[in-house]
Amino acid sequence: MARRTIAVVTTSRADYGHLYWPLRELQAHADVDLKLVALGAHLSPEFGHTVGEIERDGFTVDERIECLLSSDSDVGMAKAIGVATLGLADALARMRPDLLLLIADRFELLAPASVAVALRIPIAHIEGGEVSEGAIDDAIRNALTKLAHVHFTPTESARRRVLAMGEEEWRVHRTGAPSLDHLRRRTLASREEIAARLGLDLSTPTVMVAVHPVTLARDTLAEADAVFAALARLPQSIVFCFPNADAGSRALIARAEAFCAPHARARLYVNLNPIDYWSLLKQVDLLVGNSSSGIMETPALALPTVNVGRRQQGRERARNIVDAEAEPGAIVAAVERALSPAFRASLQGMENPYGDGQAAERIASVLASVPLGEALLVKRAVPLS
Repeated sequence: MARRTIAVVTTSRADYGHLYWPLRELQAHADVDLKLVALGAHLSPEFGHTVGEIERDGFTVDERIECLLSSDSDVGMAKAIGVATLGLADALARMRPDLLLLIADRFELLAPASVAVALRIPIAHIEGGEVSEGAIDDAIRNALTKLAHVHFTPTESARRRVLAMGEEEWRVHRTGAPSLDHLRRRTLASREEIAARLGLDLSTPTVMVAVHPVTLARDTLAEADAVFAALARLPQSIVFCFPNADAGSRALIARAEAFCAPHARARLYVNLNPIDYWSLLKQVDLLVGNSSSGIMETPALALPTVNVGRRQQGRERARNIVDAEAEPGAIVAAVERALSPAFRASLQGMENPYGDGQAAERIASVLASVPLGEALLVKRAVPLS
């Protein structure tokens, strides 16, 4: 039998970290011809030009789609979708893959999904069925679910939610979140190694901060003032990660740079590869922010996490999460609770609802064996009850 061509789209360091092990499994599979498409922030020097990281990991980037505008607005985001659609129409028409794999909920993914529908290319989607009511990601994720033909959900609740959207049961697979595979399959750096690699002093308590624009709000940085005001009151060292390339991200980066400039204890990192990120997560005392990483990944390390504001509203939570309103006093109080010995002790033996670190094998197995052609492409309506 001829090998099936599976194309995978990655837009940034964030989703590449989630896709790394599925890509490894597909690359090694005898029945799969893997094609990789990089676009968006991957090609931007401003965001670390992370396409180079993909190639250093031993993957071939088959198509590069320039689409990220030098903009910091919602109009720029909307135009980026159009630019990406034009480039992907040519790229996917040349490639004509048997399947297109997409992950999560970045706005740019509306482009490959739309092109694939027009070209009759079946779509597989990872992390559908999740909820994040405070961001446009929620609508994008749901749109991708209805456009997709195969679904890989991180939790049982997410699987049931996809089924409730009318998807046929044989198409929906609970696999867990593939980002957790890093923790099982790779050796993390020690405290001394990661401190030396990043030039950090981890001998004192350290807080990692991962804050992104709240894309559903008219002012996408409306909650940022409270976060920075709260951080200024903390005695711990602060490590910032770059935000996603959304409307308001450049202004948010400028705020983080201004915060770090007078504070010797604060650092900002443009790009942390998955191993450095996981290694640092394992060594810090707390994560503060509104990132999905705080909800999905920190439970695997039983790391106390303060989730700020509305961005992750509705997402399933483990017991290491402390929610705080976007108000300085509320954030500081949540930090104090999360850092208390009693709270840390309460996390002993906790499980992560987002999976067991074996998602990649499950995803690749389904992708390599699912029936192709009309059997996959034609979606049948579930009978009304």
